[in-house]
Amino acid sequence: MSKSTYPPISEHLDDVAAARDEGRRKMDWALQHMPILQELREQFREEQPLADQTIGMAMHVEAKTANLVELLALGGAEVAITGCNPLSTHDDVSAALDEHDAITSYAKRGVGDEDYYAAIESVVAHEPTITVDDGMDMVYAIHEDHPELIDTIVGGAEETTTGVHRLRAMDDDGELKYPVFAVNDTPMKRLFDNVHGTGESSLATIAMTTNLSFAAKNVVVAGYGYCGKGVAKKAAGQNANVIVTEVEPRRALEAHMEGYDVMPMNEAAEVGDVFVTTTGNRDVITREDFAEMKDGVLLANAGHFDIEIDLDALSDLAVDEYEARDGVRAYEMDDGRRLNVIAEGRLVNLAAPVALGHPAEVMDQSFGIQAVCVRELVENGDAYDAGVHDVPDDLDREVAEIKLAAEGVEIDSLSDAQAEYMDSWSHGT
Repeated sequence: MSKSTYPPISEHLDDVAAARDEGRRKMDWALQHMPILQELREQFREEQPLADQTIGMAMHVEAKTANLVELLALGGAEVAITGCNPLSTHDDVSAALDEHDAITSYAKRGVGDEDYYAAIESVVAHEPTITVDDGMDMVYAIHEDHPELIDTIVGGAEETTTGVHRLRAMDDDGELKYPVFAVNDTPMKRLFDNVHGTGESSLATIAMTTNLSFAAKNVVVAGYGYCGKGVAKKAAGQNANVIVTEVEPRRALEAHMEGYDVMPMNEAAEVGDVFVTTTGNRDVITREDFAEMKDGVLLANAGHFDIEIDLDALSDLAVDEYEARDGVRAYEMDDGRRLNVIAEGRLVNLAAPVALGHPAEVMDQSFGIQAVCVRELVENGDAYDAGVHDVPDDLDREVAEIKLAAEGVEIDSLSDAQAEYMDSWSHGT
């Protein structure tokens, strides 16, 4: 296949050496707080489970992700990576990765659509045997534009909710042609990354970007999936009044039983001070909602793509737009109200100027799952047909056990009698 002409990050920067040093400093700090990846680094370096593999990645290229990338390279793989969001790349971290002999990084912050997809093409040009995605853009590009590669691809892994939704829709249509692990849906990812990671990092980024408090404010959380639960829980912990909007009746009832106010978005629009979307869907906050909002509201998105807040409608309604603060764009309505959008409506915990993403301890777990899933594909890829697959439970437990050991936490184990009882159907009253 033809090679893309989009160059690696090192060719974009004026002072590559300084960028590499700073990126390495960030990576080293994060790795101190990632005991799962530390343990797997030792295993992968010694066992070389990924020898002769080429891994193509589209991820948020920052320090924690970089430690996963380096782990895969230490395991014997050649790795090519680019960003999965135009505003989440840290150029210095990308440059540090690109310095590694077995890693090529094309990720650059702030690129337009054309360069964003050109960089994906550059990764695909490495002819990956395994893909690792956050949002499914790599899988899509291969299926749409390079189907000739599919026969030599062992499988893939998908990091986030939006990507898994896309993959399942693709699989339902019979269009997904190689196996992909739904890393997002496994307990070690969903219960920690989605709840604690999204909750903590989204609210922290909003607070740092605006220098405002959540205490006594009405925080409207759109969607009560695992990410929404995390945002609601953490906002309540900062003394906010939490309002949840939902379209799924059981999740709405769950939020109600947790003590949150539940109402339609158009009603919440009248009273909300801060709005955080977490649905993975489009048009969650619309023209009709903007018309009801108070002066000074904050609008942020914690979903993967920038389509949850209808920015086209907001821009159409505004008589003036300006940068109120770094990372905050104010839209002034004809009646003088100002509605403030953070990070251009993109993934707030990674796209705002001060954003650092999820805490290192949380991403350690998620990236540990990614690493063992890649290892599983190399070792047992033939066991998986084309389509979306749950992460094998023994892999999820393996990562949990590494984390518990690192934390010095011991747990009980089942006796033989207990194990037999749990596996039997013959024990009655």
